[in-house]
Amino acid sequence: MAFGEFLRKYGVLVAFVVLFVTNAVWQPAIFLQPENLRNLLNQNAAVGIIALGMTLVIISGGIDLSVGSMLALAAALGIVALNRVIDGGGSEAQAAVVASFVTVGAGTVLGAANGLMVAYGRVAPFVATLVGLVGYRSLCLVLASGGEVRSASMTVFPELGRGGVTAPFIAIAGDRPLVITWAIFLFVLAALVAGLILGWTVMGRRSIAVGANETAARYSGINTSRVKMFVYTLLGSFTGLAALTLAARMNAVTSSRTGQFYELDAIAAVVIGGTSLRGGMGRVWGTVVGVLLLGMITNMLVVADISVYWQGAVKGAIILLAVLIQRGEGET
Repeated sequence: MAFGEFLRKYGVLVAFVVLFVTNAVWQPAIFLQPENLRNLLNQNAAVGIIALGMTLVIISGGIDLSVGSMLALAAALGIVALNRVIDGGGSEAQAAVVASFVTVGAGTVLGAANGLMVAYGRVAPFVATLVGLVGYRSLCLVLASGGEVRSASMTVFPELGRGGVTAPFIAIAGDRPLVITWAIFLFVLAALVAGLILGWTVMGRRSIAVGANETAARYSGINTSRVKMFVYTLLGSFTGLAALTLAARMNAVTSSRTGQFYELDAIAAVVIGGTSLRGGMGRVWGTVVGVLLLGMITNMLVVADISVYWQGAVKGAIILLAVLIQRGEGET
């Protein structure tokens, strides 16, 4: 295998390893702490879940700019439903179950709405989801009257975002156990599901075919509209899951800020991971590494106490470097 081809295939791993080793040598007392590594996963789980769904959409030749606004609206709807159950005399456990179904269900419906516009309305994905970016955020602002929607649950619902499984034999500050949160488990589960769909199912192969050449796929008998509907609906479901993890962790939704720029981080992670924006080529494991790479960049800047005014520039430069390493000597 030529060196350029190696970099094109595994450049994201090279960049990840280089950054990890750099952080480990530079700030070992902070970066290598189990709690810091857990936080690296936990704080990027929501974006990671969205990015996994985005991978399938981009592979099929589409894109979704609405996922940040969709997350905010789905999370707000879930918390409103939770509060109504509690106000009606229901228990926190019942309210948390209702909120979970409403949040994931709302994401699925909103994703299907995007799919309908793209697959059957023949609206360009950029335009259709740009409408969603603006429209879903506006609906969230209306629902929250421009402010915040706060959960009335003080124990059960927040536990969904902050609780998890205790890691054996690992302790953090104050001899407290290290908790692997439910969000991390959902991130892993979403990666397994996305990988299974892409690599082992007919719909995954058809998504690749549609992204590579939609006209040829149609002539070969593939229902391209059904494929597009599937990938956008799946992304909506994944966004609903991400909304649930974020809403439970924060126990509130800020209508103007929750999910802001998540679409950019998700798309960046997908592209850094080796998925072509032209469609027809991509990999789930690359997206997972891309998400962790972006998270590690942010973590590195925070640990280094770099001014927030510089963080965007530094992050952008490192992302560009990772993409150049990935491309090697040829095109992605």
